[in-house]
Amino acid sequence: MVAIIDYDAGNLKSVQNALKKLGSESVITRDPQVLAGADHVILPGVGAFGDAMAQIASLDLVDVIRKVAGSGVPFLGICLGMQLLFEKSEESPGVTGLDLLPGEILRIPDGKDDTGRDLKIPHIGWNSLEFPSACPLFEGLGEDPFVYFVHSYYLRAYDTGIVAATTQYSTCIHAAAWKDNLFGCQFHPEKSGDVGEKILKNFLGLSRS
Repeated sequence: MVAIIDYDAGNLKSVQNALKKLGSESVITRDPQVLAGADHVILPGVGAFGDAMAQIASLDLVDVIRKVAGSGVPFLGICLGMQLLFEKSEESPGVTGLDLLPGEILRIPDGKDDTGRDLKIPHIGWNSLEFPSACPLFEGLGEDPFVYFVHSYYLRAYDTGIVAATTQYSTCIHAAAWKDNLFGCQFHPEKSGDVGEKILKNFLGLSRS
């Protein structure tokens, strides 16, 4: 069973529907016992870093999430959920994230596209991924697959060894991260068509380490 962590994140049902399409049973929950007993855990998220951490804290989920993430169960953070795995964000100065992986979240800098036009922020739409290293989440995808992004802030990992995918939008964006049983995707696999389905299927195929 897949546990989707419920902290009123906003995109819970879309993640659950994507899993259902793959034939996977899932539950939206904030129950520590259910989370501890799950085969896979997903931390979704849409919104602001500081508000999300405040909500997680108000529900007494900070230590629960850290414990589950440290248990070896395959754990996936999506969009804001990925950002929360890291230490801090420019979006919310002074707020500490879950601090499970080394890195910070920065605002996407202003920039121009190939035609000289200003790039819009937030970054909304399809963009291709490049893979600096082999990651089980992206096995079988081929080169430069396109996935769907919606974000104004991006990851800069302190340890480039955990960067599983990058994309270009004004700067080099660390679009996915991986260390041991922890995975994070800045993009939305549940909104990324066949590519996203393959990513979620790969995640579901992982076992507890």
